[in-house]
Amino acid sequence: MTPPSPQRFSDKNSLASRLFHPILAGATLRDRLLACLGALVAIAMTGMLCGFLFGEGSHLPLIVAPMGASAVLLFAVPASPLAQPWSIIGGNTSSPLMGVAAASLIKDPIVATGVGVSLAIAAMSLTRCLHPPGGAAALTAVLGGPVVASWGLLFPFVPVALNSCLLVAIGLLFHKLSRHNYPHVVIAPANTHRTADPRPEERTGFREEDIDAALAALNETFDIDRADLGRLLRRVEFEAVARANAEISCADIMSRDVIAIDADATVEQARWLLLNHNVRTLPVRDARRRLIGTVGLRELALFSGALEGRISEATTARASDRAFDLLPLLTNGRTHAVIIIDENDQILGLVSQTDLLSSVSRSLPKKPGEEGAAA
Repeated sequence: MTPPSPQRFSDKNSLASRLFHPILAGATLRDRLLACLGALVAIAMTGMLCGFLFGEGSHLPLIVAPMGASAVLLFAVPASPLAQPWSIIGGNTSSPLMGVAAASLIKDPIVATGVGVSLAIAAMSLTRCLHPPGGAAALTAVLGGPVVASWGLLFPFVPVALNSCLLVAIGLLFHKLSRHNYPHVVIAPANTHRTADPRPEERTGFREEDIDAALAALNETFDIDRADLGRLLRRVEFEAVARANAEISCADIMSRDVIAIDADATVEQARWLLLNHNVRTLPVRDARRRLIGTVGLRELALFSGALEGRISEATTARASDRAFDLLPLLTNGRTHAVIIIDENDQILGLVSQTDLLSSVSRSLPKKPGEEGAAA
């Protein structure tokens, strides 16, 4: 028998990789397992609570089928605009209203289903609560049979809106416990100097109007918030710069003769060191010479006496870390230096904004003729 060719094995492995690799950007096994657990808890509790409130029986479904689809969005993609609380509650409530209206006005069930889903999309779009399971809720209102028909205009509210509210409430609690950002809100950090200027990273590169122009040119609808898209693109820019300069480590650019102060010193001593050495960040160490924090003139300006109580948490890195990974830290308007420590929290060096800026300037592409002139 002829053995399978290596190419055949490669094709099989490639197929398996495509089948089982997560198709959602950023998806991890932990997130998928949490989504399974969240859906299990939320759907079961929603059904139980509705049964407790209204009793079990054929007169009213405890939970409607579209809640399963809502649970997929709520727990598997909680950052999606389609999975936000108003999308779930508003979409699942307005859509069956459209379905009930279509069923009551149009006798042909086939035509009524099409009209109901069409009106549901229009209603959700106008009220900014687009939610895919809403289409299924509209169909349920049209084709639900005698049970749904007997409830009439109440059906979109009981049980659909009630199911949706309970599902969202459980989802809010679950995501809080699992430390997910839900409801997903992108809050752009303000200028730390409290001026009208954009943040430093927003003054160059692409702008918001460039994102709008790109979306218009592609003529596609993407399931990602515009602010999230901008944040993602800026991170991509940073990662590309860091990768291109990965050979430069913190150890290559750090200052090694670090001016530091002991924790039992006074504010006056710390202030003298900062001014005398013209530095903005002063590492503070304990009796075993381990880093415990930093101080700057901002923390010391109006105080005197013991240094204890004025110490801030230090921003740290390892000597082997990529130097360009410090760019977001040293350009956030708050951090002036990153302390380089070893595994025992001993101070090895310090990377200041000046150190990093000097490294960045050397990594910039040279203009024609500059390299020869420098030589």
